[in-house]
Amino acid sequence: MSESFKTFRDPLLSLYQSAVTEVAKKIDSTKTANPMSRAGLQRSMLSTLPDIAADIAQREYNRSIGAVEPRSQAAPAARELSKAGIAQVCAEWGWRYLKAQTSRDEQAIEQLKNEFKAGTCDPAWITTLEEYRGYFENGKRKAIPYMRAATVGPKTIEIKANARVALMGDWGTGAPPAIEILQCIADEKPDVVVHLGDIYYSGTPAECQTNFLDPVNAILRKDKQLPVYSLSGNHDMYCGGVGFYGLIGELNPAPMTQPASFFCLRSADEKWQFLAMDTGLHDDNPVTVAGAVTYLEDDELAWHCDRIREFDGRTILLSHHQLFSAFSPIGPANPEGTRSAVNPSLLKAFQKMTETKQVAAWFWGHEHTLSIYEPFTGLKRGRCVGHGAVPVSVIDEIYKPLSDLDNAPSLIDQSHLATRGGVYNHGYAVLSLQPELCQAEYYQATSKGRELIYRESIS
Repeated sequence: MSESFKTFRDPLLSLYQSAVTEVAKKIDSTKTANPMSRAGLQRSMLSTLPDIAADIAQREYNRSIGAVEPRSQAAPAARELSKAGIAQVCAEWGWRYLKAQTSRDEQAIEQLKNEFKAGTCDPAWITTLEEYRGYFENGKRKAIPYMRAATVGPKTIEIKANARVALMGDWGTGAPPAIEILQCIADEKPDVVVHLGDIYYSGTPAECQTNFLDPVNAILRKDKQLPVYSLSGNHDMYCGGVGFYGLIGELNPAPMTQPASFFCLRSADEKWQFLAMDTGLHDDNPVTVAGAVTYLEDDELAWHCDRIREFDGRTILLSHHQLFSAFSPIGPANPEGTRSAVNPSLLKAFQKMTETKQVAAWFWGHEHTLSIYEPFTGLKRGRCVGHGAVPVSVIDEIYKPLSDLDNAPSLIDQSHLATRGGVYNHGYAVLSLQPELCQAEYYQATSKGRELIYRESIS
């Protein structure tokens, strides 16, 4: 996976990128088995096809939001193409085939199968895309196996007093930046690690294994069985959540097992608890609005309220999605052309949870940056730590507030990410629990190693 890694907040496009990456791995495995074959002498498909798929996905995403696309010329016949050109033709075919599968267009499926029989593309294309048919049911993405609060019950997971808790967001790419960040976290020697969600591209079982579990086991658990938890992000749900729910079931042995997509970590001295919320369940397809207005299920919200009500210590909230943002749109603009910086559904949930007690902080991901906010909408500390691994170009003005917000939250000074090699730095946060306060440290990885950006005491 290259530094040009692109991801789109659209289930079908993300599934397509997952499928193409799987095709590339299968083709490359065939080359490895017979390296002197004609196929074995070609460039690695894993270094070629994902970038082609990203360009196709970008084009289709632009079309879905009405962006103007440059006029393209018709592709030449396959016999006239280079190997790279054939890869482009096969990727285009794969996109049309996946769309036809999703819409249950049997006539188009049959026509595309006939096209495939011409022999231009590797058989891995059709076998992989046929497997991906299993992620759909009646032409729609399969229902997510969300676990209800009544099934979870009042279960909490005990972590040690004075624990060091590492947070990483939007980390599950499997790419070199993700491995670098995980090694930095391992060097911190945390007692618990929490991923704030998004295993790319669409959270398939294969991606959960290769992009998450394999590196976690190889790096974080090389010397000990470290508890690791993961939240539900939108990308985790794009394949129907089957990979995510399989992953969390095997991440940790009892009694540290993550019971559902939401959970509570509570320190042994009853001084601190982390409430992890499922905001990924209802971030389905953002094409109809400028940004998702996701929300919590009513019974899950009641479950979190119960955990706060019964607890005498301090609470820190965790989620994938942001309560507010100065840099990413949340919902459509109003008739006057302005929009709110706040997710109104999550704000209502936050107000419900804090009717009797306050929360000390709320950490989220989703945006691929570090944003340490001043107090806003009644939340004293809102922190975005989504800079785990997804590359963000220096061309993107990630710290320039949106111009159409009615009231934009502001950042604490001296808390911006630096850049390296044309992209913003990746990083993580470490929270060190003490009886009366939590020391929070925010890091970025630089060419010279890890670098502390900001430190604060949460009480």
